[in-house]
Amino acid sequence: MARHERLHYLKKITALPKRDIAIIQDPLSAFNFDDANRMIENAIGMLMLPLGIATDFMVNSREYLVPMAIEEPSVIAAASKAAKIAKRSGGFTAEADKSLMIGQVQLLPLHTPKEIAKQKILSNKNELLHIANSKSRYTIAKDLEVRELQDKSQNNMGEMLIVELIIDTQDSMGANVINTMCETIAPKVEELTGGSVILRILSNYATRRLVRCKAIFAKNELGGEHIVERILYAYAFAYSDIHRAVTHNKGIMNGIDAAALATGQDLRAIEAGAHAYAARDGTYRSLTKWYKTKEGDLAGEIELPVAVGIVGGVVSVHPMAKIALKILGVKTSQELAMILAAAGLAQNLAAIRALASEGIQKGHMKLHARNIAVMAGAKGDLIDSVARRISDENNINIDRAKDILSLLKKPEREAKIT
Repeated sequence: MARHERLHYLKKITALPKRDIAIIQDPLSAFNFDDANRMIENAIGMLMLPLGIATDFMVNSREYLVPMAIEEPSVIAAASKAAKIAKRSGGFTAEADKSLMIGQVQLLPLHTPKEIAKQKILSNKNELLHIANSKSRYTIAKDLEVRELQDKSQNNMGEMLIVELIIDTQDSMGANVINTMCETIAPKVEELTGGSVILRILSNYATRRLVRCKAIFAKNELGGEHIVERILYAYAFAYSDIHRAVTHNKGIMNGIDAAALATGQDLRAIEAGAHAYAARDGTYRSLTKWYKTKEGDLAGEIELPVAVGIVGGVVSVHPMAKIALKILGVKTSQELAMILAAAGLAQNLAAIRALASEGIQKGHMKLHARNIAVMAGAKGDLIDSVARRISDENNINIDRAKDILSLLKKPEREAKIT
């Protein structure tokens, strides 16, 4: 489709109003430098990223168009292709935990033995929860726990207590209100224990906010039983070797990050939590699991912490993030988390299938050919002409692109002389 056809399709499927379509066509009409200047310090401009749509995502029997913001070629095409294969076998099945996050208060029990300090905190749990909840109507501190922690660094700072609030952030990511709650209870914690509070901050390791997703990919759709076997060897490599696992998981995060960025999420928090979870058994491993079904098809699963929100933060102020969420049509943060997990699983399947068959570069470089054509100096219709030629020749490099561009321009020069 041409761009106007894509936008027409989007409007038809999602019922976006004309104003939203106009913003997609011209983002600066709704979000300009003054808006950016209010968001960050020392602003000098804005960095634009391409925004695209991944298609054919069937998650829990509902089909989604998934907005993705990313600069890397082949990610959207690959995710869409994998989603289409999964769709033919029923799509993705996903579930997400409640939106429970952890806020941490670091306490040094200076004047009270740690066991007594711990008991005083726990015996006053209800009061501390009441204090925490006085700062929010919708985000609710549900529980409070205390952990003993020994410094394992080279500085030998000794023992400390970590007071942890278990907070239901509902449909928000919740960072700001969690931090506020931790700061609010800190004086009372010090009063109860005679200790000194150092840090009061959320944890981005959202292990109580896990999302799980799985799908079946038919062997015939993948290229046959031998491709399934090769994919399982690729997974064995990623599960068993950290050097491969890092790149394997980067591919997963290509899909998750692109959708997270488009919808205004804190992708740095998502990344940090995901990679920590990949090393939860002490060794960094693949975030996905792949195995063969009794029918010989390929089954894939992913589980990771995903802290996202559909209210608050950037979601409430950035017009493109608002529109991306409208395109998705999600109603809860859990629903958004499940779509992100599906995007990660799809992207992983596409990557390891390519790696285990023709190699990653064939498809990637074909889509990268247009960038090479631009780098060679092509403009307008010549971009696609040069890209097509270097792709057909399987010679995707800037020198060959310049040669072809020169040949294509030669008739134009001769026409001007005539």
